Parts: sequence; structure tokens; C-alpha cells
Amino acid sequence: MRTALALRGGAQTFLTHFTGGALADERYVVERFRSYADGRIEPSGGKPQKKGRRRPRPEVATRKAVERMRPARDEIIVATGLRLRHCSVQYWGAWAMGILVERRQKG
Repeated sequence: MRTALALRGGAQTFLTHFTGGALADERYVVERFRSYADGRIEPSGGKPQKKGRRRPRPEVATRKAVERMRPARDEIIVATGLRLRHCSVQYWGAWAMGILVERRQKG
């Protein structure tokens, strides 16, 4: 079965990557990114932008909120600890991981 068929219907397929001491801090700075089919990754989401501000601002979340986060299929979520900068977690959606890319060898 092709991966695209397996993910149809709202399946929650994503990759979780811990760096440092996993979720050891109490509060985290959360940044959201969107991946596009042409390979671009751009910031998205976050708090509303102020006038004249181009990039979305990161938000602050508790450890429980970070544990419950689930990325959209084309979204990457990066949560970094406020006090302990070495502990962070990344959530990658299905399209962001590239598992929906169908590769065929010609010949």
C-alpha cells in the first residue's frame, strides 16, 4: 500500500525528536514552521504580529501543553526550554518528513 493511501482520513503520522535532556524544563518557547512541496521551510503561527513585524513571534507554553502538541501534516514544531536551553523537542508532520514523496526509478 502506498503511504499516501495509508495517511488518508486524518491519520496522525509524525516524528518526535528529543535533544538534550528531553522534556526537563517547565516552560518552553514554541516556534512553528510550515514546509512546502518545493522544499521551503518558513515560520508560521505563533502570536499575532505587531504592525510592521514580518515574522511570527514564538509563544511560551508549559511542559504539559508541549507534550500534547501534534503537528499538522506540513508543520514542524520546535519547543526549546526557557531555563535549560539544551533540552528541546521537535515534532515533524508527515509531509515535512518527506514520507509522502513518491520515488520511482526510471528504466
